[in-house]
Amino acid sequence: MTNSISTIFTMDIYRNYIVKDAPEKKLVLVGRITAAISLIIAILVAPQLSVLGQAFQFIQEYTGFVSPGVVAIFLLGLFWKRTTANAALAGALLTIPLSAGFKFALPSVPFLDRMGFVFLLIIVFMVVISLIEGKKAHPKTVSVERSLFKTDPIFNILALGILGILAAIYALYW
Repeated sequence: MTNSISTIFTMDIYRNYIVKDAPEKKLVLVGRITAAISLIIAILVAPQLSVLGQAFQFIQEYTGFVSPGVVAIFLLGLFWKRTTANAALAGALLTIPLSAGFKFALPSVPFLDRMGFVFLLIIVFMVVISLIEGKKAHPKTVSVERSLFKTDPIFNILALGILGILAAIYALYW
């Protein structure tokens, strides 16, 4: 995790916005400093996690603040040709405030349900923004047709058989 943070900062932020023509030695140094700072932050935050009843639930809940927007952007960008960049930006910017709003306004709602509500709201916002902008489908978009998903009948039968076996295992051992 620390390595990816330092790489993102060094290559995406430092090189593109702070020092555009930085030599490799400078980039390596900035990457090491960023990694060290990230490590220090992790060391300081780790003891605070011990007060939580379940750290994994904490991680899931706060990951759920970001994931509804990411999934909405990905799905609309992939499957709806009229999705605009401004709609994606709005979805990315709204995901944390909407999640936090739902968490504090409706604390009794489970976090998975909250994620679903936020996901649906972001989808609606993105569709409305894209429709307001009124852009046509980009000419270079990939055409998704029903024939692309056609499978062999033998594959379908075997897939149903595997699903049946999995359902039986779950029913037996759950």
